[in-house]
Amino acid sequence: QVQLVESGGGLVQAGGSLRLSCTASGGTFSTYDMGWFRQAPGKERDFVACITWTGSSTYYADSVKGRFTISRDNAKNTVYLQMNGLKPEDTAVYYCGAGYRLSGAWSLKQNYGIWGQGTQVTVSS
Repeated sequence: QVQLVESGGGLVQAGGSLRLSCTASGGTFSTYDMGWFRQAPGKERDFVACITWTGSSTYYADSVKGRFTISRDNAKNTVYLQMNGLKPEDTAVYYCGAGYRLSGAWSLKQNYGIWGQGTQVTVSS
């Protein structure tokens, strides 16, 4: 069973950048589609970005397109989320999720069966 650990969160000023990492252990990372989701206080966990298990396709929420980039390094069992041009509304706990070779619907959190513990991102204005 794959286990996920996120890192890289922190406090940053608006307009700044952060890179989140999610490292997997205990399974075959390269067979999982990987997604990033975020949850602000009192809100649902929302889709941010995902990358297919082959790394050939990526998808983004409209709110982060052009600012965030998802990538993966299967040799390091790690998926990244590069976040540029951060805004206060990006403040949330960011979670990575793993879904085994999803055939679609990558934005639906219920398709991801494995989650990390989350990492806090706070953007000050």
